[in-house]
Amino acid sequence: MASLEMRGSFDLNTETIDKQVTKNSPGNYALGHINKENNHFIVEYVGRADSDLNGRLKQHVGEKYKKFKYSYADSPKAAFQEECRDYHEFGENQKLDNKIHPDKSEDTFWKCPYCDICN
Repeated sequence: MASLEMRGSFDLNTETIDKQVTKNSPGNYALGHINKENNHFIVEYVGRADSDLNGRLKQHVGEKYKKFKYSYADSPKAAFQEECRDYHEFGENQKLDNKIHPDKSEDTFWKCPYCDICN
């Protein structure tokens, strides 16, 4: 069963993001909502930030998502690899709102460790 190794869930608003995401760091996040029947976080979108997780999350404020989870990453490449894992484990674009496979950063030769999309 897929699981996120992230902190949260938290309300997706600017004040909560500033309170929770305090490091200027690469990282990963999941956006979604809470299932009212069992109180579980439902992942609807996964993403990453190569440098500023706080700022990237704020770009989603006001969208349909109510909650977020997050984790810091040691490097942009580690964030990319984690985003790929989450994307594949949570159903790719068949179950997630993500329209495409996570893209590697410009000027890199990173490859998805789970498929041949970036190869």
